[in-house]
Amino acid sequence: MPGKIVIHAGFHKTGTTTVQQVLKKNAKLLWPHMAIGLRHRFEELLHAARDYSTWRDPLSLAKFSHRFDAFIQSLDLGPKRQLVISAEELSGHLPGRGDLADYSAAPALMAEIVTVLEHRFQSPDITFYFSTRAAGPWLKSAYWEHVKASRMTLDFGDYAARYKVSADLDEAAARIAQKVAPHRVVTRSLASCADLPLGPADPLLDLLKIPAARRALLKPQPPANQARPPEVLQAFLEFNRSDMTGPEVGEAKRAYLAGLTRE
Repeated sequence: MPGKIVIHAGFHKTGTTTVQQVLKKNAKLLWPHMAIGLRHRFEELLHAARDYSTWRDPLSLAKFSHRFDAFIQSLDLGPKRQLVISAEELSGHLPGRGDLADYSAAPALMAEIVTVLEHRFQSPDITFYFSTRAAGPWLKSAYWEHVKASRMTLDFGDYAARYKVSADLDEAAARIAQKVAPHRVVTRSLASCADLPLGPADPLLDLLKIPAARRALLKPQPPANQARPPEVLQAFLEFNRSDMTGPEVGEAKRAYLAGLTRE
């Protein structure tokens, strides 16, 4: 029977990569107190989560459940050892991809996690943690992430109007809380973490039992996955709108960044 289990399943663009870097870089210090699950350990699980967020089909949800169960069985938890899992794609794709307008797939995905953990462990102590962000900054960050990583061609104004509902992260968390009750859902805004010693990782670690002396040794990490300068993102948007093929657009973006590095 493990100790506390904390699932950090999002949301995208709320400092999640920085949290994961803190966990990764401090893994040796944290290992005696908890097992840590990061995306490199369960890529196929995340594929299923993204598929379900797109298709909402029983097969993708069943795959997600099966792969999560397999990951849990692979862990060496030991008696009372804690577990933290951090991967925003456990909630599916970042909204803004075609018809994917919100996080409405996340409640079902989190419910599957509960089902697996309750099957494997007797009365598990599960907390879901979601980092959040104000709607305006979140929409802008999500938009530019799509411009950078996909073939997004919309202007920001059109994007914000079309996907406005996706930015209500508190509502998304509330819907998840209804689905996973009586297990807890805890949220914390990214802005409120600015002055914390470990930034957005501190609220997550507050949910776990770590001796104060060990906690004091943990090293902060710089903010990760920050937005590119506006001129870079505008160039990417123009590439997306061109008549180049998908692979050609990707190569153009890489060449543009390589040119900046040489400068």
